[in-house]
Amino acid sequence: MSAIAGTWLLRMKTPVGTIEADYSFEEEDGVIRGSASGGGETTPLTDVAVEDGPAGQRVTWRQRITKPLRLNLEYDVTVNGDVLTGESRAGRLPRTRVTGERTSA
Repeated sequence: MSAIAGTWLLRMKTPVGTIEADYSFEEEDGVIRGSASGGGETTPLTDVAVEDGPAGQRVTWRQRITKPLRLNLEYDVTVNGDVLTGESRAGRLPRTRVTGERTSA
């Protein structure tokens, strides 16, 4: 089972302030699917990939949002127990620090 499975509260530290969103990941037959809710919309996650690493499981995914702006986001995080850390990126914008904690398994 993937370490990312469950529900998470993520915080993204952006130039306009910290943004929080709820993320849900499910694993079925070895395939991980996810969605994110925040800012008045729920969006599916695409291209979710997991690989084992020395500091925990590395998880990457993509996401399209329309609020507050239309952005294509790419995430690269490391999951260690009930904590995740990493970064996201929206096109040419600077990388954004991401932290998260599991809220349920």
